[in-house]
Amino acid sequence: METWVSELRNMVNTLERLREFIRVSPEEEAAISTLKTKWGTTPYFASLMDPDDPNCPIRRQVIPSLKEKENRYGIPNYLVWKENRATEEVRPDCIARQYHDRIAFTVTDTCANYCRHCFRKELVVDRDLQLRFDWEEGLEWIREHEEIRDVLVTGGDPFILPDERIGYIITRLREIPHIEMIRFGTRTPVVLPDRITEGLKNVLKGYHRIPLWVNTQFNHPKEITEKSARAVYELLTCGVNVGNQAVLLKGINDDVETFRKLHQKLLSIRVRPYYVFYCEPAPGIDHFRTPVEKGAELIRDGIRGFTTGLAQPMYVIATNIGKIPLMPDYYIMEKNETEYTLRNYEGRYTKIPNIPE
Repeated sequence: METWVSELRNMVNTLERLREFIRVSPEEEAAISTLKTKWGTTPYFASLMDPDDPNCPIRRQVIPSLKEKENRYGIPNYLVWKENRATEEVRPDCIARQYHDRIAFTVTDTCANYCRHCFRKELVVDRDLQLRFDWEEGLEWIREHEEIRDVLVTGGDPFILPDERIGYIITRLREIPHIEMIRFGTRTPVVLPDRITEGLKNVLKGYHRIPLWVNTQFNHPKEITEKSARAVYELLTCGVNVGNQAVLLKGINDDVETFRKLHQKLLSIRVRPYYVFYCEPAPGIDHFRTPVEKGAELIRDGIRGFTTGLAQPMYVIATNIGKIPLMPDYYIMEKNETEYTLRNYEGRYTKIPNIPE
């Protein structure tokens, strides 16, 4: 049995298993015992938890909290709203759409780690929303819609499917003439790095007209280990680009030091920071949300000028009408008919000409 399969079969998803890794707090035990929610992680990711600190950033992403019962700001039926599932357009359950030319192809509702902040919480974690994942129906819909040029294969986590099933999805998508790009969203490099096997690499590797891209989700520098670095490297050797889509999480990565260290360490393992997402208004995750301005402030105060621009992600919120950038212009201080006054990260000023149309 491959190591990654063994990890999935031995998930840490009961109090007894969890106690093998940490000293469970009364609050954590109460949440696990009373909330009707799916939770769990791999033994590898559980091993990264601080056994004595309930505020450990790994623990908080994995272990249910009674705060999930609070829902002051979350939008009811969020996923139906976010993925435009109540519009006039008839689509299979596995197709989510916010853009004209690209879609999300949801192929599973199973994960290697059930993130407590998941925006698909209703589908993946709480299971309040039931969808039918008919791949053939989805592939046929994509083939019929010639405006679709870019497909994001998502879940759940598509990389916990068997190699041959992942290969089947890739092959079928590449057979569609109008598809130009295939992306996978997966946290396996973070929570299950042993998944990047020779078998999976054989499925992914090689030069093709339609390239593969992988976006993962490192949220805290503690998640960046030698094993995750190796997993990323193995993906890169297949010719697959790896980007990071972090989620801004209160008490986990919303301070300058942690935010800066996360993005610097990402570059050290060859991962390009792509997005930082504002924590979406899904129900039951109010306790993870910061003020909207916080992400832009962290990029301004933690990254600009303090590390290479390669480490600067785009800060956005994902909505039912697509991703919307949340970066205000902090750097243009003044403008007149002849010049702009600019300020850098140190508070120093300079001027450049104002060029007319």
